[in-house]
Amino acid sequence: MRTSPRCGAKTRKGTPCQAPALSGKARCRMHGGAAGSGAPKGNQNALKHGLYTKEAQAVRKHVRELLQKGKELIEKS
Repeated sequence: MRTSPRCGAKTRKGTPCQAPALSGKARCRMHGGAAGSGAPKGNQNALKHGLYTKEAQAVRKHVRELLQKGKELIEKS
């Protein structure tokens, strides 16, 4: 048990986890080594905001382009 590889995941304290890693895995049972651990696929609760969606990025890009064109028109006149 003492010679088994350690998990090493960062704990809330900021130190590496010292629990033994599961056999054939790099993490312990608490940090993702166990089957079924982690968030479920398509977890909607993990969605915090839509800042980085493709649509939001496209809107911001379009606004930047419009602002740049406006600045160019003002500079020409």
